[in-house]
Amino acid sequence: MTFTVAIFLLVYVAMGAGQVPGFKVDRTGAAVVGALVLIAAGRLSPQDAWDAIDYKTVALLFGLMVVSAAFIVSGFYGWATHRFATLDLSPPALLAVLIVISGLLSSVLTNDVVVVAMTPLLVAITLSRGLNPVPFLLGFCFAANTGSAGTIIGSPQNIIAAQGLGMSFNEFLRVAAVPALASLPIVWGIVAFLYRGRWHGTASGEAVALPPTDHRETVKAAAVTLIVILAFVATDWPKELVAMAAAAVLLVNRRIASSDMLGHVDGNLLLLLMCLFIVNAALAATGLPQQLLGDLKAAGIDLEQPLTLFLVVSALSDTVGNNPAVMLLIPYVGGERSDGALGAAFALGTGFSSNMFVFGSLAGIIVVEQAKKKGVAISFGEFTRSGLPISLACMAMAMGWIAFLGR
Repeated sequence: MTFTVAIFLLVYVAMGAGQVPGFKVDRTGAAVVGALVLIAAGRLSPQDAWDAIDYKTVALLFGLMVVSAAFIVSGFYGWATHRFATLDLSPPALLAVLIVISGLLSSVLTNDVVVVAMTPLLVAITLSRGLNPVPFLLGFCFAANTGSAGTIIGSPQNIIAAQGLGMSFNEFLRVAAVPALASLPIVWGIVAFLYRGRWHGTASGEAVALPPTDHRETVKAAAVTLIVILAFVATDWPKELVAMAAAAVLLVNRRIASSDMLGHVDGNLLLLLMCLFIVNAALAATGLPQQLLGDLKAAGIDLEQPLTLFLVVSALSDTVGNNPAVMLLIPYVGGERSDGALGAAFALGTGFSSNMFVFGSLAGIIVVEQAKKKGVAISFGEFTRSGLPISLACMAMAMGWIAFLGR
């Protein structure tokens, strides 16, 4: 048990720190090494390791990644960024538009993909207009995190939670969509207040041209996405099969190479999740998590209570990351409840708390790093100055909603 726990802790330290201390081994590398060491040491047999991986979750996530990739290669994200960021609006109104677009797109096409695709052009357009890009980038990032909490397909952690709890698309939407939408005006209000009088910067003097867009492929991707959502809403077909079928349709293409689309699939994330399934299963085999949860419940900390789960997963998300936090808790939650309050706790806890710090979400890291490459510095302090009050306000609202669901 000691050896398994030591490997488990080392892997999760890497999840929180971003790499294994003292080594150039990132989160995915740490998960792979941890899984391989546990199998090689006999703490989990190869067959048990194989069985530990939830392939339904992995397949669903892969299929949806391919669907999002279709919008990238068609040029849709570039078109959307240019179309909305160049609107002749006042800075507060432009911020509102970008927040709504970010929240809605992230709820359908996965938040990290949206942020990766749209951030560089958003920086370029705001600079060309003589605007300070920071409030627009922060609002865009915060809205991507909170807006994505509203649907199963908004983020990988939502997929993991919904699959683990056996929640349908409609049930997840019922318990998470309202607070996700309500978070958007909160994001706008706080960012607009904090950056009042600081909207403008120095114009670059260079207009940004509209990126090339393949309208036929965009329409095709949109049609496939609509069919996927309708299948999720109106049928009980396995979600992973629907997503994989959609991916197959989009990959068979006469205009765009399949390698170009697959190049936008986050293979590192898929490998990370698969290896974390194995690491978590090895720990579960020791019986320690079950014992710890029993002790916590005896002390009054019951993860089957939605508000308690919300606070715990929120704290873990800002410690080890959204996906690892949900994967760590999901095997031990949901056995005693059949309502969707636990699903709301997972979705809103991970989505709303992730704006506190830069490292709280992959979206935050992406925005800061891509802005830096474009010459725009967003310090840890500046990110937190806006992100912390937004997270606290959204979390307070979410707690009221979860209490309403659980009554």
